[in-house]
Amino acid sequence: MVVVPCILMTLLRYIYNGQPAVFERVGPMLLAIFPFTVMFVITSVAMLRERTSGTLELLLTKPLSKGELLAGYALAFGAAAIVQVAAAAALTLGPLGLDVHGSAVVLVVVAILDALLGTALGLLLSAFANSEFQAVQFLPAFVLPQLLVSGLFAPRDQMGTVLGWLSDALPLSYAVDGASRAATSPAWTGSLVVDLVVVGACVPLALGLGAVTLHRRTP
Repeated sequence: MVVVPCILMTLLRYIYNGQPAVFERVGPMLLAIFPFTVMFVITSVAMLRERTSGTLELLLTKPLSKGELLAGYALAFGAAAIVQVAAAAALTLGPLGLDVHGSAVVLVVVAILDALLGTALGLLLSAFANSEFQAVQFLPAFVLPQLLVSGLFAPRDQMGTVLGWLSDALPLSYAVDGASRAATSPAWTGSLVVDLVVVGACVPLALGLGAVTLHRRTP
């Protein structure tokens, strides 16, 4: 779990070995996206296993609410997400030589928030899966569309009207924007603050929805 984003960032660095400007442009954004994706898959599958094994049903017989239970899982996975981002950021900003013209600290904060968002969304969507195969299917069905309209491949303001609306409604777009702004400028602009607030607010929102939709076991 900790090693995968490091491997992906290393591959990215050497894919653009002769194009350092491209690595500097996409590197900060993917530093936020890779932990998001990894944590989404891990938490959705892990929570599904808790339901299918009966562990979740046993825990819910104890005097704690679904929200408290989900918060406990989020804290555990969130700690792992922070370690994951710290390792990937240390490698990327150190040996891999990503040159950040803005604030490396803010970039890491954005990446951590995005990893926590992936954790929360994984816990939320695991409630709608009845098998590990279905849980993994949420990656192309839910994550990849967000990635395509996030601004990583094309500027968001150059997309069609409908895609622009969709991009504005999806949290990953704000994570990508925040990572890009943090890497290119040290200034705390209003747009950067909005990006951080939106991504941060989506974490408890996803956990709250996850508590509402949480099932004791897979039907």
